[in-house]
Amino acid sequence: MKRVIVDTGKIGLVFKRGNYNRVITEGIHWLSFFEEVKEYDMSKPFYPSVELNILLNDKNLANYLTVVEVKDHEIVLQLENGNFKNVLVPGRYSYWNGATIFSFIKVDLSKIDIPENIDLNMLLRKEVISYVRVYIVESFEKGILYIDGRFEKVLEAGIYYFLKNATVISVTKADLRQLQMEISGQEILTKDKAAIRVNFFTQYKVVDIMKALNENKDFDKQLYILMQLALREFIGTFTLDELLEKKDSVSDYVLTCLKGKVESLGVEIKDCGIKDIILPGEVKEIMNQVLIAQKKAQANIITRREETASTRSLLNTAKLLEENEVLFKLKEMEYVEKIADKINSISLSGGNHLGDQLKDIFIPKNKG
Repeated sequence: MKRVIVDTGKIGLVFKRGNYNRVITEGIHWLSFFEEVKEYDMSKPFYPSVELNILLNDKNLANYLTVVEVKDHEIVLQLENGNFKNVLVPGRYSYWNGATIFSFIKVDLSKIDIPENIDLNMLLRKEVISYVRVYIVESFEKGILYIDGRFEKVLEAGIYYFLKNATVISVTKADLRQLQMEISGQEILTKDKAAIRVNFFTQYKVVDIMKALNENKDFDKQLYILMQLALREFIGTFTLDELLEKKDSVSDYVLTCLKGKVESLGVEIKDCGIKDIILPGEVKEIMNQVLIAQKKAQANIITRREETASTRSLLNTAKLLEENEVLFKLKEMEYVEKIADKINSISLSGGNHLGDQLKDIFIPKNKG
C-alpha cells in the first residue's frame, strides 16, 4: 500500500493499470502499488487524458463536473465568478464544480438578435465582437433595416447590434439635416435662341424616409432631374432680356411646379434660385456695347440739359441788364475789377481828366 495526499482545491482520478478506477477528493488516501493518481486543479477547466464519456459513467465523478455541449450553430460565453473569460466554439467542454464558479451563456448564431442577458461591455470584447454586426444611426439620421432583402423596421438614432450568420442584414440611412444640391453649368436655350449657362441651387430636406429610401431608388438623383427639367421649362419661356429681369421669380415657379412631385420622393424643398447666368462671349460683348451706348446717351442728355440751363441763365441775366442801367454799370465795374487784377497799369486817353473819364464810365447819364 502507498499513501497519497490530495490537497485542498484539488481532486484526483485513480487509474489501475491504465484504466480509470475511481475519483478521490482532498485528504489522505491509501492505494495499492498497481494504482496511480492524476491530480487536477478544480479552479481550472478539466481536460481529461481519456475519453470523457468513459469518465462520466462514474456517477460520483459526474457530480463533480459540469459538461457544456456547444453545437455547430452556437457559441458559449464562459464566465468565471461572474466575469467574462472566454468564447467556446462548437465542441464539448468540462469544468469542475468547486471554488471557482463557472457560468455559461449560450448564444444561438442561427438568430440575429443579441440575447438580453449579454451585457454591452461583454459584447464589445475582442473575443466576442467578431461574432457581432454593428450599425450606427447618427442623431441627425434615420435608417431602414432590411433582413434578407425584406423591410423590417425604421431605425431611430442609436447603435444596433446583430449576430453574424448566414442571414443578410443591411441598413440604409438618410440624412435628415437641410441639404443643398447644386446644378452647375446647365446649357439652356432661351425663347430667342440665346445659349446660356445657368448655375442653380436647391436647399431641401428629407421628411419621409420610407418614401425616400424604400419607395424610390436614388431619390436625390430623381430630385436633380426634376429640378433640371423645371429650370429648362422656366427659362425656355423667356427671351434673354426678360430672363435677366425676372430671374428672381424662378424660385416661386420651381417651388409651385415641383411641390407634388417632390412629396412622392419624401423630400421638401426649402429654397431654390439662380446663382449665376453665364453668357457666351459674343453675347457678353454685344451687351457691354449696348450698355456703353446707353450710358453715353444718358451722359449726352445730361450735358444738353446743363447747356440749356446755362443758356437760359445767360438769357435771364441779359434781360435784367437791359432793363436796369445801374445793374449794367455794376456788371461793367465787376469786369473792370477782374481786368485790373490781370494787368499792371491802365492808360486813359483823351482830353478829359481821369476823374471825368471814370465818371463817364461809372455814372449813368440821364436819357432825357
